[in-house]
Amino acid sequence: MENLIALLIAAPLLGAAVLLCGGRRLDAVGHWLGTLLAAVSFGLGVALFADMLGRSADNRAVHKHLFSWVPVEGFQADVGFQLDQLSMTFVLLITGVGTLIHIYSIGYMEHDENRRRFFGYLNLFLAAMLLLVLADNYLLLYVGWEGVGLASYLLIGFWQHKPSAATAAKKAFLVNRVGDMGLSIAIMVMFTTWGSFAFSTVFNQVGETGWGRNTTVGLMLLLAACGKSAQVPLQSWLGDAMEGPTPVSALIHAATMVTAGVYLITRSGAIFNQVQDVQTVVVIVGAVTLLFGAIVGCAKDDIKKALAGSTMSQIGYMILATGLGPIGYAFAIMHLVTHGFFKAGLFLGAGSVMHGMNDEVDMRKYGGLRKYMPVTFVTFGLGYLAIIGFPGLSGFWSKDKIIEAAFAKGGTEGWILGAVTLLGAAITAYYMTRVMLMTFFGEKRWNEEETHPHESPGTMTIPMIVLAFGSVLAGGLFSINESFVKWLEPVTSFSHGDSPVSAGVVTASTIVVLLIGVGLAWAQYGRKPVPVVAPRGSLLTRAARRDLLQDDFNHVVLVRGGEHLTRSLVYVDHTLVDGVVNGTAAGFGGLSGRLRKLQNGFARSYAVSMFGGAAVLIAATLLMRAV
Repeated sequence: MENLIALLIAAPLLGAAVLLCGGRRLDAVGHWLGTLLAAVSFGLGVALFADMLGRSADNRAVHKHLFSWVPVEGFQADVGFQLDQLSMTFVLLITGVGTLIHIYSIGYMEHDENRRRFFGYLNLFLAAMLLLVLADNYLLLYVGWEGVGLASYLLIGFWQHKPSAATAAKKAFLVNRVGDMGLSIAIMVMFTTWGSFAFSTVFNQVGETGWGRNTTVGLMLLLAACGKSAQVPLQSWLGDAMEGPTPVSALIHAATMVTAGVYLITRSGAIFNQVQDVQTVVVIVGAVTLLFGAIVGCAKDDIKKALAGSTMSQIGYMILATGLGPIGYAFAIMHLVTHGFFKAGLFLGAGSVMHGMNDEVDMRKYGGLRKYMPVTFVTFGLGYLAIIGFPGLSGFWSKDKIIEAAFAKGGTEGWILGAVTLLGAAITAYYMTRVMLMTFFGEKRWNEEETHPHESPGTMTIPMIVLAFGSVLAGGLFSINESFVKWLEPVTSFSHGDSPVSAGVVTASTIVVLLIGVGLAWAQYGRKPVPVVAPRGSLLTRAARRDLLQDDFNHVVLVRGGEHLTRSLVYVDHTLVDGVVNGTAAGFGGLSGRLRKLQNGFARSYAVSMFGGAAVLIAATLLMRAV
């Protein structure tokens, strides 16, 4: 069965090559071919999953060495794959949700003349992400990491005729390059420290390495994760990425790119477990980001950007959980999977609303759409209930576990983290209820002469229905007898921690904060008419509309700071460096000019010099004798 691992990646990679190189002759069938190859990859994943279930828990990991990539003395880089419980989870999520997004895109991109190229990019994205999670060494993981960055650039900027889309693609690409530098530095430190990139070698030797090296590697891996998963301080690209087609938003925000950072930290758990200080930094990054994204989501009137803030916040929960070590690794991945279902469903639902509303994204111009789009309303509503943690739905099980793990950290830190995660849950309930009310309830606020809301075709609604089932059932199935925790435990390890509060108290608290968030949103947007033009709002609201001034901060600190630094370096170069070089050259030039006068070619000058030298020697000799 291990021979099928390479085919998992080969199927979508073949699709990308054929669709991007085949030309216009494939326009009529390109979308079907891309979807078929994505489905083939999912089928192979299911077959490998069934085979894995047939083996004992400690014998489920499969390794497949394909070939030696760079076989030179002192430097061995291999192309090899590792399929274990962690990578298997990602394979099923990536290919399963990815295939549903392919199917949805058939209808969503029906009238786009470049649909074949779009499906080629989607296939390339799947192949790169699969390579990332299946690699058995960090160097090969880096290839998939960069492939995901390239594919995201191509997809976000797919409608490159729009300046906003082209700018958003460049922004995502550049911000992610900062994070990618972290991964490249980490890999270089790994090789100089352990002489290998392989997971097995690195993890076996990390316990024997000094604090400094482990800390450096851990911080650089965290920087990489912040870039791909849009965590503070590299979060600014995520909202702008909404300029791409909506299926791209669903793919990036649910099942692939933003989950890569969570995977990287979890996979590198053996390194992070050695440096408690770095784990603390991971927790802080996750806690800050989950509140940052939630606050931004509260103020957005663009339905996709509101969901983008939500993604940032939910990934913050996952990053926080990974920072808790064995207490939180399994729950971070559990929430990642449930989030993959309900967030993909929410984005596809947003795309369905846009499809029926002439691509309008402003929720202030929606209202009452439940009557016109019943399937979208129900599926989106189930995703909404799942993400706010409604009892029994998937988000209830997975997010509650992260909140419990936060308290289980123990001590003052545990109380602080528990309070932060509960506050995040309350804000989540508020902004998602706001989205729901502004979109599907209240009076209609669109121009009836220009807009005629209607339900989307079956190619779009069927994937939404399937994802809605995942939003309802996934978390509960994972929680039966702690099945998901036991599934991942051989890879991630697990610890219950020492929680000062019981699970029942945590559950009751999450329900209370959920009701508070829903109630506040209902009082503001359910009981009162929603104005078509947004009021000016408070200072915090205005700041949240501008993403809490993150772009302003980047411009002042990084862009302006970079300009001033560059000017300073140029000044130093011109005055100090060039001054020393040019001054030295001028000094030698002046000296040589003066010395050159001694060699003027006139015999009389030489005779005078010889006479003068002889006179000096005679005088010196007479003086010495006299003394």
